Amino acid sequence: MYKEYNMNQIILLLDLEIKLQENDIAFHIHHLVESIPDEAFTSFLRNEGCPAYHPRMMLKIILCGYTQSVFSGRKIEALLKDSVRMMWLAQGYEPSYRTINRFRVHPAVEELLRQCFVQFCCQLVDEKLIDQEAIFIDGTKIEANANKFLFVWRKSSERYHQGLIEKSNQLYDTLLEEEIIPTIERENLEELSVNELREVVQKVDEVVKEYDEKIESSVDVQERKRLRSERKFPKQARKQLEDFIQRKQKYLRDFEIFGARNSYSKTDHDATFMRMKDDYMMNGQLKPGYNVQIATEGQYTLAYDIFPNPTDTRTLIPFLDKIEASYFDLPQYIVADAGYGSEQNYHDILSNRSRKALVTYNMYVKEQKRKFKNNEFNTANWSYDETKNTYTCPNNQQLTYQYDSVRTDRYGFQRKFKVYECEDCSDCPLRSLCTKAKAGNNRKLMKNETWETQKEYVRTTLSEEKASSIFRPRTIESKSRNGIRINGCEFEKIHSQSSFLNKISPYQ
Repeated sequence: MYKEYNMNQIILLLDLEIKLQENDIAFHIHHLVESIPDEAFTSFLRNEGCPAYHPRMMLKIILCGYTQSVFSGRKIEALLKDSVRMMWLAQGYEPSYRTINRFRVHPAVEELLRQCFVQFCCQLVDEKLIDQEAIFIDGTKIEANANKFLFVWRKSSERYHQGLIEKSNQLYDTLLEEEIIPTIERENLEELSVNELREVVQKVDEVVKEYDEKIESSVDVQERKRLRSERKFPKQARKQLEDFIQRKQKYLRDFEIFGARNSYSKTDHDATFMRMKDDYMMNGQLKPGYNVQIATEGQYTLAYDIFPNPTDTRTLIPFLDKIEASYFDLPQYIVADAGYGSEQNYHDILSNRSRKALVTYNMYVKEQKRKFKNNEFNTANWSYDETKNTYTCPNNQQLTYQYDSVRTDRYGFQRKFKVYECEDCSDCPLRSLCTKAKAGNNRKLMKNETWETQKEYVRTTLSEEKASSIFRPRTIESKSRNGIRINGCEFEKIHSQSSFLNKISPYQ
């Protein structure tokens, strides 16, 4: 005996909601998008043409597709025909893949995604799933959908640009010496600008035209040969100057694209070349990609941002600024790994934001080991005499204070050091183990008091019971899976930074 099965039986259409399970992801997506204020959708309104699909519905089906690891517009269109949850969210509508793709590249979608994260965080607070006591920050590098063999490096561009400046100045000086062109007014005596090069080309071109007119009007063969010989160098110079103009414009355009970066991809100017975590050959191959930063709590992703920096150190401060400006107020504790530990980051969290930094530094774990503590050649273990302001080396020699030093990095941040130097290291039997300085140079020691104070703060704070209990689950909170899936947020290889903003799902 079988259950009744008849394909020819006419049935009434039922609400597809009853086919979904009680805790289906579609209900969470529905409630989340419905919580977004109506003002966020005003930019999608239009008064001409055919009425558009409601942006709430479009956002729901795209987010639902992303939660199922479906990112293609054609595949999302296919889900609208055979997925119960997608058909319920769309309420019978079936937008084409072109409509779906046009919607998700709309500039206003970035604001909708921000609203999704804000509303998602509010719902987590209402449901008491997060306590807003700390946020856990981590990042991962994802590969861009760009050609990994077409790249531009800043150092190469600077070297070639400097060679171009020298050649153009040399050619200009030669033209002046040969009295081919008069002197032009220059803003910078060290470098010819593009407009100045064009002015030189114009003057050289006038000289070439004068020779052309003389050659055409002359009937003497020997004179015509002489004029052609004299015209040869100005013609060559004009050709070289035109090439200089094109190359200089290219280098200036490259520097504009670089910004503060050291490289960019020719097929995706937003992508920077960096080492990926999925380097299976372990040969340090560079690929175009992005550094994606996320902030989590309770294993829920609460905020994100994208940076071109290969390392995490330079991303913390702008990421915290983005969180405060666009998502929520920072909690009391900021938790991150040693990749974010730097003097500038500690100063920003502790002094500028008045928060507690549960951020380790590079040597934090190593300092806890017995081998590190028993190493007498480690300067951290050298005894310090506060009254004399001296350090004692393993050979019982005194390193006395000499002077203060200030170092400024390329981003403008200054670090202050105190420099100590040994009186005489020439006959020291431990010299080869203590220093790599050249013969005749004494052992020097540089101490950054601000950095040492910050490290002591980290060690003291993490030794406290409450701070330690907050910091302990950091590896679980910010755990990445194969560099692609982070805390339920699935990332697809991207084409550009703008397209990436439309390819991220904030759901668990």
